[in-house]
Amino acid sequence: MAREVIGQCPICQDKLRVTQLSCKTCGTQISGEFELCKFCQLEKNQKYFAEIFIKNRGNIKEIEKEMGISYPTVRRLLDDVIEALGYKEEAKKDAVNQSEILDQLSKGEITSEQALKLLNGEPV
Repeated sequence: MAREVIGQCPICQDKLRVTQLSCKTCGTQISGEFELCKFCQLEKNQKYFAEIFIKNRGNIKEIEKEMGISYPTVRRLLDDVIEALGYKEEAKKDAVNQSEILDQLSKGEITSEQALKLLNGEPV
């Protein structure tokens, strides 16, 4: 059973660095300091969600069905992955847009059908 490399220190949660690479076939070894990619630094559950998201081509309905979770949970998990990859501003912007849509709905400026479409990223 292959073990997956971890990207965060289990003690302090800081990013880990790879210091040695080796070839299983010829035995070549390379030493140095190498950074792991952004995806390697995701937590296991974030990697799983990213895999499901990509497999379903970002189709929220399919992700909901496969994972047995609700739309808000899918959005929260997606925002967590976006933030973990270092794109905090985009995740915050999406959260603000959701708040604005819900605010418009509560003020009666848009219908519930329009709000649902906007939250799903569909044109109104």
